[in-house]
Amino acid sequence: MEYGIIEASSKQYWIEQGKIIDVNNLDVKSGSTIEINQILFCRNKEEILIGKPYLTQIKVEAIIKKHFLGPKVIIYKMKPKKKYRRKNGHRQQLTRLLIQKIIF
Repeated sequence: MEYGIIEASSKQYWIEQGKIIDVNNLDVKSGSTIEINQILFCRNKEEILIGKPYLTQIKVEAIIKKHFLGPKVIIYKMKPKKKYRRKNGHRQQLTRLLIQKIIF
């Protein structure tokens, strides 16, 4: 079984072939293929590879499935006894990736 750990949008994700991950918004058209070069760790049937910090010989191909908004997060600020109350919401823009293959 082949799997790995990549870095995308300053976060680390566990990937396998056929897995879907959600990352921060990427400025790429939906339906296109991208290549991810920031691989931290990778394992295939024979060996385990650990990057220092990245593995340069391995690449990951992914298809951009769609762009969407994440769940709403409510921000509430209040100062007691001062009648100060602010309620605000935020929805992060996300991109859904389908990991197509890991190229060794």
